[in-house]
Amino acid sequence: MSKSKAHKVDFRIYYEDTDAGGVVYYANYLKFAERARTELLRSKGINQTKLAESQGILFVVKSVNMELKLPARLDDIITIKTEVEEISGARINMKQTLVKSSQDIAFIDVQVVCINKNFRPQRIPEEIKSKIKKD
Repeated sequence: MSKSKAHKVDFRIYYEDTDAGGVVYYANYLKFAERARTELLRSKGINQTKLAESQGILFVVKSVNMELKLPARLDDIITIKTEVEEISGARINMKQTLVKSSQDIAFIDVQVVCINKNFRPQRIPEEIKSKIKKD
């Protein structure tokens, strides 16, 4: 699968997102990225709560690699661009870029896997794959 068109979502930085130095605490970048991935799925018509209830499957993070380049600060608006790089079997590889004022400030590579209610890997249903692949 070729890389998908990037899904974009904006977030404002609030006081609760920052550390004692006044910059976004590093773990909060992962929270923002999680929200952006959820919004990507929603934009494709995939509701994770309904998916869990109707098909008994969930998407969970298996691995993540993050590189921080520049800080985000209180009241900044950041844009998170999420691209699906590959879908195979039970796995989705995504690349996320966090941008502030047209500057890339962080890069996150994440591998998400589909699991069943027993926490075992589950092939991603074809109808879900086709929705994710659709631009």
